[in-house]
Amino acid sequence: MAHAQYASCIQACYDCAAACDHCSTACLMEADPKPMARCIALDMDCAAACRMAAAAMARGSEFAEDFCALCAEVCEECGTECGEHDMDHCQECAEACRRCAEECRRMADLA
Repeated sequence: MAHAQYASCIQACYDCAAACDHCSTACLMEADPKPMARCIALDMDCAAACRMAAAAMARGSEFAEDFCALCAEVCEECGTECGEHDMDHCQECAEACRRCAEECRRMADLA
């Protein structure tokens, strides 16, 4: 069962997607969200990539490694962007992105 084999990566993807959803919403609630535009956009892209990778692994898709490789790339970029902001939600998101990128690289044999 593919989902059991990739359980830790699937969980990291779902955790990251949730952190990105929270971060994007929190960024929109900032007094001036305009400087957070790239962060918000990357959060949305990252959450979508994480959910796609998790779904591909859960169903044992032949493209799971490809989705995970892309997810790792998006997570790295999102984590870097979020890491540049001092807000707790951005720092928490950056950490979730780094964990997910590491898991996805391992799954896709890119580590």
